Amino acid sequence: MTELHEGAGLIQALGAHLAEGTLQKIALIIFFLVYGMIILERYFHRTVAALLGASVVMILGIVPPHFAWKSIDYNTIFLLFGMMNIVTVLAHSGFFNLLTVKALKITGTSPVKILVTFAVLTAVFSAFLDNVTTVLFMTPIIIGVTKVLDLPPVPYIIALVLASNTGGTATLIGDPPNIIIGSIAKKSFNDFLIHVAPHAVAGFISGLLVNLLYLKLSGTLRGDKKEVDLEKFESLLEQEIYPDLMKKGIIVFVATIVLFLFGHSLQIEPGIIALFTSTILMIWSGLSPAYVLEKVEWTTLLFFLGLFIVVGSLEHTGIFELVAGYLSQQIGSDISSGLWIIGISSAVISGFVDNIPFTMSMAFVLKNMAQQLKEGIDLLWWALSLGACLGGNFTLIGASANIVASAIAEKEGYHISFLTFMKYGTPVAVVSTLVALLSLSLFRI
Repeated sequence: MTELHEGAGLIQALGAHLAEGTLQKIALIIFFLVYGMIILERYFHRTVAALLGASVVMILGIVPPHFAWKSIDYNTIFLLFGMMNIVTVLAHSGFFNLLTVKALKITGTSPVKILVTFAVLTAVFSAFLDNVTTVLFMTPIIIGVTKVLDLPPVPYIIALVLASNTGGTATLIGDPPNIIIGSIAKKSFNDFLIHVAPHAVAGFISGLLVNLLYLKLSGTLRGDKKEVDLEKFESLLEQEIYPDLMKKGIIVFVATIVLFLFGHSLQIEPGIIALFTSTILMIWSGLSPAYVLEKVEWTTLLFFLGLFIVVGSLEHTGIFELVAGYLSQQIGSDISSGLWIIGISSAVISGFVDNIPFTMSMAFVLKNMAQQLKEGIDLLWWALSLGACLGGNFTLIGASANIVASAIAEKEGYHISFLTFMKYGTPVAVVSTLVALLSLSLFRI
């Protein structure tokens, strides 16, 4: 049994020597209290809840400060920060307003066509970029479209996020868990395209149908809205467009995406790329850096910092290892049941904790199992990928893209609560995960 290191925190300072099991229970209690505060968002802001939880686990010594820093996924923070800056420049140039008009010309005023078109585009973009970047890019456009047509933005924003998480499941670079699996299991980009993408597509289609049915029954998609005078709208937008700034923003954005595609082979994290290219754009754009930095969603970044540390306490006390070990015992050598055990448990756990540390722990368990199982281990890798990625649709804090979209919506005056997201997201998560795992079980490509 392990004990706290000397000087680690208040528990040690008071002379208490707690066993590992006790520390695990304390970490779980704090974790659930933070989640309770997030759910009761009417009384607690989620960023305050996450920071309070992070500070408590450090004060008590559950997580030493040096490990707390290591718990923070700097790739995610840098990616969010960099892409927020690029999006700010593009927004200032009038780029998103222009795209809103173009989108309306393609989709018309049909709510169904708008939802399906944006969901498909978002899923495709998320597969070849990453879902956070896609959401940062697409959310302002869907908000603009729904504003013009006087549609309720929240259901469309959530539909876009659900599509981004599902689309990101299809490729090696679409979602962080896949990057982890690719690295530890030595799987290539083509491996994911062949063995995961078909099942992710099945999950996406089923999830989209569930979402459409739910929105149809709730009345969100009933009927078409009144026609919009697009020519008049375009002429209004022309007064707010800065072509030179837009050109610079697009060039840097495209360059960033290209670097994302090659960054994995160059062993450069997407976050580092985004930090670099966004800094170049701040220099090149001519805009005041103070103006650009003021637009950063600092509350969102601080929320992630706090939540990473709270979840890090579960990792540091060995809870993820216990879960992974238990799952390994349940599976044994039964690959067929193992596929469902890993897929479903990964989806549920990823819906409520950051899927990066869990995927990391489970990946090393599967790596050890691979030495004992001569056949079938690849199915467990793909089940882990599908579960960890699709499970992000269960709750508002199940995936980074969910929080980012919520923050953008909040900035525009549209609040997405924890329970509201679950109302739309949970049915899609359940159906898409089950369909994807069933496809994997039946076809075993």
